[in-house]
Amino acid sequence: MASSLARVILLPCLVAVVATGCVTRGSTTGSGMLTGGRASGSSAFLSALQGGIVARSGLTLSGSDGQRALEAEYQALEAAPGGQPVVWEGRGAKGSVVAAAPYQVGAQNCRQYRHSLEASGKQATVRGAACRNPDGTWTPLT
Repeated sequence: MASSLARVILLPCLVAVVATGCVTRGSTTGSGMLTGGRASGSSAFLSALQGGIVARSGLTLSGSDGQRALEAEYQALEAAPGGQPVVWEGRGAKGSVVAAAPYQVGAQNCRQYRHSLEASGKQATVRGAACRNPDGTWTPLT
């Protein structure tokens, strides 16, 4: 009985988390999907990305759009199945991050990924790779 009850409660919750974790949309408050608009431990995860590959796009993003783009990169690296896009949309920009299947480098899991974005009528696609650290952060490969 307890396992049946757990399945009834946990399965819908798991489905909701998986379904909502792949897309982030802009909001009027500018809050991010990882940080919720407030300082938190998740800011360390975003900082570890060192601006992500979006920073190499050559496009200028507002602070909130840049945050959404970086959050999408983290989400793609951390949780998205290989080849599944993580779509984001802000006030003046939008994009899609697609990570390839993970591969091993020594003891670390690594992923190649691509970020396609559009801002101010300009489009860019940048590619990169990152490896996951034991603390859960991702470090870009240069």
